[in-house]
Amino acid sequence: MFDLTGKTALVTGATGGIGEGIARAYHAAGATVAISGRQVAKLEALKAELGDRVVVVPCDLADRAQVSKLIEDAIKALGGRLDILVNNAGLTKDNLFMVMKDEQWDDVIAVNLTSTFMLCRAAVRAMLRNKTGYGRIINISSVSGVFGNPGQGNYAASKAGMVGMTKSLAREVANRGITANCIAPGFIRTPMTDALNDKQQEEIAKMIPAQRFGSVEDIAAGALYLASNEGGYVTGQTLHINGGMAMV
Repeated sequence: MFDLTGKTALVTGATGGIGEGIARAYHAAGATVAISGRQVAKLEALKAELGDRVVVVPCDLADRAQVSKLIEDAIKALGGRLDILVNNAGLTKDNLFMVMKDEQWDDVIAVNLTSTFMLCRAAVRAMLRNKTGYGRIINISSVSGVFGNPGQGNYAASKAGMVGMTKSLAREVANRGITANCIAPGFIRTPMTDALNDKQQEEIAKMIPAQRFGSVEDIAAGALYLASNEGGYVTGQTLHINGGMAMV
């Protein structure tokens, strides 16, 4: 079950946290994985650890010229085919609405939403050329895109926009065997949340029905299911992995 042997995948934001966890899960399930991000040394270290069936494809998603080439570069590195795309990389530049600068809005939308659109568009074209009747697009949204969050108007807008965009894409390509879904993580233990002090973590945990933070493996398990043959009848959905914070 959930076997990805013979499949190829591109995971953005694979230098740590959720992206690394998804890349590890796909590799363990038999996929050949292209890992992407800005920190080449970290990507190379992950490749060295995992061994065979891993290729490094660096990309700065804030650079539109690099984004426009990423799918093509990944396909070449993967041996000529892309089956699975995971758009995981994201950017935060938090500020209150009244004082948020245009640049903070533009930068977050560019990385979180525009680059996701561009990569989805290129990936779907490639998946259709495969003529395999299989393709998986998984976009990592956020519970902030459901609830909103003070100081994150730009981030929440980008993640909510990702959900609507994914639903639209899913309707367009479902009859070709390509699925498009989102995962909306809640509070997950990553280096970002580890930076919170104990009091902050305790207060956040009180808001979560499960009374604890999730793990990277929780998200990776959902991404593995959505990429698998068993997930082939699921499309246009948002899988909420957040300990019960969002029940929609």
